[in-house]
Amino acid sequence: MTDSKPSGSQHAFQAEVAQLLDLVVHSLYTDKEIFIRELISNASDALEKLRYLTLTEKEILEPERALEIRIHADDAAGTFIIQDSGIGMTHDEAVVNLGTIAHSGSREFLKQVAEQKAGGAELIGQFGVGFYSAFMVASEVIVESRSWHPESAGIVWTSTGEGSYAIEEKPGLERGTKITLKLKDSEQEYAKAERIQRLIHRYSSFVAFPIFVNNEKTSTVQALWSKSPVEISEDQYTEFYRFVAGRADEPWYRLHFNADAPLSIHSILFVPGENIERFGMERAKPGVSLYCKKVLIQQHADKLLPEYLRFVQGVVDSEDLPLNISRESMQD
Repeated sequence: MTDSKPSGSQHAFQAEVAQLLDLVVHSLYTDKEIFIRELISNASDALEKLRYLTLTEKEILEPERALEIRIHADDAAGTFIIQDSGIGMTHDEAVVNLGTIAHSGSREFLKQVAEQKAGGAELIGQFGVGFYSAFMVASEVIVESRSWHPESAGIVWTSTGEGSYAIEEKPGLERGTKITLKLKDSEQEYAKAERIQRLIHRYSSFVAFPIFVNNEKTSTVQALWSKSPVEISEDQYTEFYRFVAGRADEPWYRLHFNADAPLSIHSILFVPGENIERFGMERAKPGVSLYCKKVLIQQHADKLLPEYLRFVQGVVDSEDLPLNISRESMQD
């Protein structure tokens, strides 16, 4: 753990943020590895916003720069770094996004979080609960960012998560956001590239932007459920089935279902060509996984289909399902 104190102007966290940070670090998530999913979600959202801005704004800083996510796991230094080339933040945006809960009713929000009644889907991609999950594994978090505005200055935000943060301008930064986690002694596994690759495969295989780990591009898969069935070939469906099911056979039947009202639901479900339980293997876990905005919420989701349909394989993605605030499962 680091003994250094952040330089730059010092600020106390908003009281509600201090509460929320303590909740996130100590009790909100069941698995610390979730922080990778949350930081990748934030990065993907920043890139998506930048992609939209390129259609509406005439002047954007570094317009030719590739839209991508780069992760560097440094085992020797004990650090985990994630960098995106998205919209970035100004000084004021960093203060609001990282040091406050930037909406009214934050005390009621915290009350609902504590009672596990708040839906978490709206927090995806925001520097909210997801960002603070970094402190589960880091003794210090350093955020370097520069906004897409051509005249913007870069900033560096630093905190140990113990009640305050420091922020100051930093020249020479590229557009986007770079987050450095100085890992706790007990969390050094997240400085290993192989471990990070496995977690990306589990949680973020369908992110729409390239992800590199130590300069090596990870294998991501197109989220076919977000496309129209007429745009998808039989070979693509088969390849997708084999990826989500982890099997080599071909599906016997498939259902591609999209709906936008009253709930937004996009799914692809498969009936496998073979029943693995028939060959004396152990009882199969539910084969459908739950996603929200292409990010894994729950693998082997047992509340989506009846237990007797556990053999069905596939994906359900919805922005409208009631999730618990950590986004690790659905609400009852």
